[in-house]
Amino acid sequence: MHSKLQILLLAASLTLPTLARAATNEIQVDIHDPAMAKEGDTYYLYSSGPGITFYSSKDMKTWKVRGRIFPGDPPWAKGVASRFNGHIWAPDIAFHQGRYYLYYAVSSSGQNSSAIGVTINKTLDPDSPDYRWEDHGIVFKSIPGRDLWNAIDPNIIVDEKGTPWMDFGSFWSGLKLVKLDTNWTDLAEPEEWYSIAKRERSVLVDDSVPGPAEIEGPFIFKKGEYYYLFVSWGLCCRGKDSTYKVVVGRANDLKGPYLDKEGRSLAHGGGTLLLDGNKDWPGLGGGSVYTFDGKDYMVFHAYEAADKGLQKLKIAEITWDAMQWPVIDEKALDNYRSIRVE
Repeated sequence: MHSKLQILLLAASLTLPTLARAATNEIQVDIHDPAMAKEGDTYYLYSSGPGITFYSSKDMKTWKVRGRIFPGDPPWAKGVASRFNGHIWAPDIAFHQGRYYLYYAVSSSGQNSSAIGVTINKTLDPDSPDYRWEDHGIVFKSIPGRDLWNAIDPNIIVDEKGTPWMDFGSFWSGLKLVKLDTNWTDLAEPEEWYSIAKRERSVLVDDSVPGPAEIEGPFIFKKGEYYYLFVSWGLCCRGKDSTYKVVVGRANDLKGPYLDKEGRSLAHGGGTLLLDGNKDWPGLGGGSVYTFDGKDYMVFHAYEAADKGLQKLKIAEITWDAMQWPVIDEKALDNYRSIRVE
């Protein structure tokens, strides 16, 4: 018969390696362009990918896979982008008058034959009897040869009067802001457009190609007296060779101009670096910004060099310096580690 001490030692010898293996085998959430919302005590996370994969969590660390928003492709997708392969881009989630609006983009890689659509639900909880996404189709689209901008990477921001606006864009002539109708599913009439950020692009670059103007993923966040425009510079989706990083500017007026710390307009190539890659996380971006329980966070993806450049979910708290500029500690790249569960 074993003594109690022997039993405890035996249990420890079995448990510790098991725990070590469990920790080693934990799977992180691999995600691109995350958007997040909270309903009740549950956080929901939405990702670029086939059908828009989504997850739920109680603590912003352990994420349960909940399926896809679209079981198939949006029926209008291939009519917009002939090379559409089922990959839906860069969702954004907003709550308005008791309903959730999920905006998303359909596109062909390397082309600006793109469209932003919207689907609407009463709840984010897939276990609720009221859970049902109803697609309202295209909000607007970009057409090669007509438009020198790309209808992708949508983000909704509401001004002081309660008017909804959408900032969006990728490469070409940069990032735009457009006024939406009060129904949140159409453009306002008469149309109202602004250019809010761009990078240098030669007039000699053919209009059909993205060119060197590496800017995308806008997200506008209101804090105090300022609207802050967070954008991604560089190249995504290249694993350890990605050059993605996040820059920021701010404005007193939603329409801009958005200026960096040096007073340079983001519409003329300006931008203050907020967070850059390093040897362990060579590229990061595709961020969105939220306030949860009194704290501000950036939710984004980063490419992990130690895992062949696979993209991983990151959530980092934002603090604000004496001049009201956002600050993110680079240690957040290592300190935050998500856990994916089926």
